[in-house]
Amino acid sequence: MTPQLAAGVGLWRRTTDGIEVLLVERTKHRDLSLPKGKLDPGEALPACAVRELEEETGYRVTLQAPLGTSEYRLPTGQDKVVYYWQAELRDRDPAHAFAPNDEIMALHWLPLAEAVSRCTYEHDAVLVRRLAERIEAGEADTFAIIALRHAKAADPYMWDRDDASRTLTSRGERQARQVAPSIAAFGVQSVLTSTAVRCRQTVAPLAAVAGLEPRAVRSLAQDTYMGRGDRLLRRVTKALRHRRTTVLCSHLPVIPVIVDAVATATATPDTPSLHRGAMLHTADFTVLHVGGADGRVLAVETHGAPH
Repeated sequence: MTPQLAAGVGLWRRTTDGIEVLLVERTKHRDLSLPKGKLDPGEALPACAVRELEEETGYRVTLQAPLGTSEYRLPTGQDKVVYYWQAELRDRDPAHAFAPNDEIMALHWLPLAEAVSRCTYEHDAVLVRRLAERIEAGEADTFAIIALRHAKAADPYMWDRDDASRTLTSRGERQARQVAPSIAAFGVQSVLTSTAVRCRQTVAPLAAVAGLEPRAVRSLAQDTYMGRGDRLLRRVTKALRHRRTTVLCSHLPVIPVIVDAVATATATPDTPSLHRGAMLHTADFTVLHVGGADGRVLAVETHGAPH
């Protein structure tokens, strides 16, 4: 039986009395847990986490580094896997006011230690402890560099014009629309794209969702990137210096160069997760979470368009 997938958020805030984390009290079960919910059809996990948090609590946030997963068996016998992200609440005013409903009867902002003890389920307590450890280590406040491979494009062997003019297929257009909300969930502030048509078309839905104007740059283009590696590194370094969450949309041969540029600029040691993050299928994107006292890559995750 295919596992049921869900996504949630470890939402925390700074107060004059210290750090607090949000637990929700469910109406039916009367338990205390981190906010979460099931995926909608055609939805990807990061978009689900943001949507479910807003629906359950009224808060709309920017996702930061992944917090972990919890796995358990439902009464039906089906396995359930929940993916969580951490997020700091910066805007104290919710997107809409919370009112008790059939799903959530109350919101509880609790000090970290109290939240651990009051979690109904141990898997939630484990995640709250992990969040507390990251906050204490100064590793909870992160931003991201996101490497995005363009969506499915027309077959190059059937294309009778120059390669850069290849357009997305109908499947590629659908992929671009599907990944846009999940990329936007990480609080994108800048979108850079290859000058190729297929890349510019891929970021168009994201730009609309995020309210940004993409910038086409030659250093991300497949036919010119090899001679512009220094320019690409400078662009990555600038985004890192300003702590600006930036999307770089490019081609299969360029994605490893982007990942390597982030690792180089942050002095992050080579790891298997970086290698995996550089091997993307069409419309896949890798999120490189940067933070900590030394500004290194703290987490790497890869997502794509739902099948």
